Amino acid sequence: MRTIITLLSLCFLISFFNIHETKAQNISDETRAEIGLYLTNIANKDVRVHKVNIDSVIVENKTIKLFAGINLSYIPFRKHDVDKIYSDIRNILPAEFAKYKMELITDTQKIEELVPSNRNKKDLFNNKSDKPLITNISKIYTLDKGLQNRHLAIWQSHGWYYEQKLARWEWQRARIFQTVEDLYTQSYVLPYLVPMLENAGANVLLPRERDIQKHEIIVDNDKDSDNSIYREKSGKEDWEKGSYSGFAHTKEFFLDGENPFKMGSYRQIKTVNKGNESIGEWIPDIPEKGQYGVYISYKTLDNSTDDALYSIYHAGGQTDFKINQKMGGGTWIFLGFFTFDKGVNEACKITLSNKSQKAERIVTADAIKIGGGMGNIARLPHPSGIVTDNTKSSESIEENTNAKKLPKIDYQPEISGYPRYTEGARYWLQWAGAPDSIYNKSEGKNDYTDDYQSRGFWVNYIAGGSSVLPKAEGLGIPVDLAMAFHTDAGTTFNDSIIGTLGICMTHTNDEKFENGKTRWTSRDLTDMIMDEVVKDIRRDYEPNWTRRHIWNRSYSEARTPNVPTMLLELLSHQNFADMRYGLDPRFRFTVSRSIYKGMLKFVAQQYRTDYVVQPLPVKSFSAEFAGETNVELKWTPVEDVSEPTAKPDKYIVYTRIGDSDFDNGQVVNNTKTTLNIKKDKIYSFKIAALNKGGESFPSEILSVCRKSDEKGIVLVVNGFDRLSAPFSFVTTDSIGGFVDFIDHGVSDKVEYNYIGSQYEFRRKIPWMDDDAAGFGASNANYETTVVAGNTFDYPAIHGKAIVKSNYSFISCSAQAVSNGQIDLNKYKLLDLILGKQKQTKIGRGVHPAKFKTFPKELQQKITAYCNQGGNIFISGAFVASDLWDTESPQKEDQDFANNVLKYKWRVDRAAVTGKVKSVTSPFPMISGNYEFYTKPNSISYAVESPDALEPVGDNSYTIFRYSENNLSAGIASQGDYKTCVIGFPFEAIKDEIEKENLMKNILTFMFEN
Repeated sequence: MRTIITLLSLCFLISFFNIHETKAQNISDETRAEIGLYLTNIANKDVRVHKVNIDSVIVENKTIKLFAGINLSYIPFRKHDVDKIYSDIRNILPAEFAKYKMELITDTQKIEELVPSNRNKKDLFNNKSDKPLITNISKIYTLDKGLQNRHLAIWQSHGWYYEQKLARWEWQRARIFQTVEDLYTQSYVLPYLVPMLENAGANVLLPRERDIQKHEIIVDNDKDSDNSIYREKSGKEDWEKGSYSGFAHTKEFFLDGENPFKMGSYRQIKTVNKGNESIGEWIPDIPEKGQYGVYISYKTLDNSTDDALYSIYHAGGQTDFKINQKMGGGTWIFLGFFTFDKGVNEACKITLSNKSQKAERIVTADAIKIGGGMGNIARLPHPSGIVTDNTKSSESIEENTNAKKLPKIDYQPEISGYPRYTEGARYWLQWAGAPDSIYNKSEGKNDYTDDYQSRGFWVNYIAGGSSVLPKAEGLGIPVDLAMAFHTDAGTTFNDSIIGTLGICMTHTNDEKFENGKTRWTSRDLTDMIMDEVVKDIRRDYEPNWTRRHIWNRSYSEARTPNVPTMLLELLSHQNFADMRYGLDPRFRFTVSRSIYKGMLKFVAQQYRTDYVVQPLPVKSFSAEFAGETNVELKWTPVEDVSEPTAKPDKYIVYTRIGDSDFDNGQVVNNTKTTLNIKKDKIYSFKIAALNKGGESFPSEILSVCRKSDEKGIVLVVNGFDRLSAPFSFVTTDSIGGFVDFIDHGVSDKVEYNYIGSQYEFRRKIPWMDDDAAGFGASNANYETTVVAGNTFDYPAIHGKAIVKSNYSFISCSAQAVSNGQIDLNKYKLLDLILGKQKQTKIGRGVHPAKFKTFPKELQQKITAYCNQGGNIFISGAFVASDLWDTESPQKEDQDFANNVLKYKWRVDRAAVTGKVKSVTSPFPMISGNYEFYTKPNSISYAVESPDALEPVGDNSYTIFRYSENNLSAGIASQGDYKTCVIGFPFEAIKDEIEKENLMKNILTFMFEN
């Protein structure tokens, strides 16, 4: 008993002294405030998070725990930042805490746990996958430091949807600043981000249509489109009908609950590894020659093969794929874009072989889809008439009790009438065979909420059955990450930037994914992508670009996927200052590359592997004859100042012959190569840089042709490399915006985010509704039109007209001329393409203007060439105004035009109709009437503002005038050398015969006169 009393007394004394120690060593309010002020200053250096408070402090067991407000978690943390923060806070604390361990906690995590590189190996999100879903075996290289064998789920925000309350189809966001978010985010994801990821070796999956082609051809064993053909050839094994359901296109449109992948059948056959193979063939009836996306479908069975051999025969040759049919069955699987000739053509088809590394497994064959097509999901209000409010994705749908009943009207099913690529994910997923539990949570009462919910559930559906979700049913694809690409709302009245926000969600399911890995990897992904995006934008475009918060919030698209997921709000589509950058294709390329780099580095971190960033496109490209039937190609690599790994090791040369498409390429080790060509055929080339991390985007396209009976050689120089946003203006009072009738800008190859011109320029007009968008409101007359931009393929157009007159031609970039790579004096005529080249700034103009028509070095080369008797033909929309009507016109530029090229500027925006007529001059061989494109269209870039220019000197004369006003549209001069300069681009002329006639006239003048 005495022992027990002694022990109790001892415990009491220990407890007493512990309590006394805690009380004596607590943190004063003054110290807490000082630490909060320090953290506030640290946090607001890069991110606007306002005041950071120390909400509470716990001191126990020689450890001091500081609990900071949630807003401290909005900033990125790196190891050196964490070390400095702890060191600085220790200096603030009273001396008695010098040897205490310290923890700074925000959003339930110690700040060192918010450093992306600090994850334990057991917490890394990596998947087990022997073979990827798709392997392009025609690729002439292999990667080992890219995204090879990885599967990424990406989507581009909203889309055209059916609004049950109004019984109409509409956008999910407002039409503003010549675009709408539903289309705008596609201008990053489709032309840039997805190809970059694929060039790094990734399999990229999307819950929306990715092909902008309006035609769609279905070739199927059950029912074909038009005259398309499905047929089978049996070898050692015979084809047979599968035991389960497959795809059939039996309806003009589909209603709720109708799944085309449950309406038909599929074919199957055993694999062979020797003996005669069996073949399935899909031969489409192509309505018009063009580029089409190719999708395959099949059935996944217990004994499916993992190396089904598909071959696509297209205008550029043959491309082969191995498909892992153990995953991905019962939906559309995208293989790539290919050019097909019109009609039913044995040279344009898709085949499937049963040849495999292992025999006795099963190959299945179902429908092939070629082209994007038009929407075919028909919608109407729910039969009960019940509709619900469009709940935000950050709010609980279950709490939405604000339902109402529509009046009794005999609503009929209505399809969208829009191309499928414009539609929201909800409709694609129905067409792609997803269960209606994925895309129809509201049971037909609210397509808006169904659409944003469907994207996250789709991720889990495609990953179901893989190591990501081993206990769930699905397509078995081991998804490594997911990202939702959005732009935000919000405006500023001082033309400041709204900037970039990242959203993730960890506080669900015990902060774990279904495979047991921590959901905090979603924050790592968000942090790493934001870091790349903001860093690159600040360096290249806008030093004041705002880095907003990393939010850990319950948005549906961030919460639902069971893989690391980021919801990116890149900028505000409602804010004019943001969109002055956002409408520029250069900005979109850079941002997309930033996102790709963030994903690459995140995945490398999860798998503990090294990474290499794919190179930038090459520059200074030239293609010259090296003999009668040889062409020498030269180019220069481009350094990526932000990425030391992004250096090319090798290069790929792609070749196109005539009107075909590019082949699968050949690898070369150096920055030049010599190739054989045949006479009388136009050869075109493009170059891609290559390293262990992937393939760059291609260079511009150059072309050559050696005529058997050549009358001379023309050097075609491409000086049109401009990409830009539309013309925009700001005033110090109350108006601003984009004015595309002055200059539509120049899109990169094609533009599908343009909806129409801005018509509301008054800043004071507020947004009231998506139908009344306020400042920036724009027309809708182009929102289903794919608008042509700079194809970087104009030497072929000029060359095609040149060879019609029996002249040979070669080509190069203007940069290759400026740097002396080309000896101009070898050629009697230089054809300089200037298109819509003009000095252009981006955004508010932090950096100097680019894309000058005649840079100083080019002027020097042309002057020297002409002084040696060289002749020159120049065409472009801004050949004069870019030297006179600019922010800072230079007398040296004007002297060059006057004294060397023999013209001067009269006026820009010289014509509206695009009609030109020849006039009497000393050069009668230059004749004819011509018409060029002046409105946005799908065939050629439009020339809104052609130049009027007038002759200078006694031997220079007007040869063309604009029909509507008789302003001088072009001049020709003859002295010691000849010049011909026209104020509209040759390649923008509408009619092929007119192009040939004009080129013939100019060649006659230059060579024969």
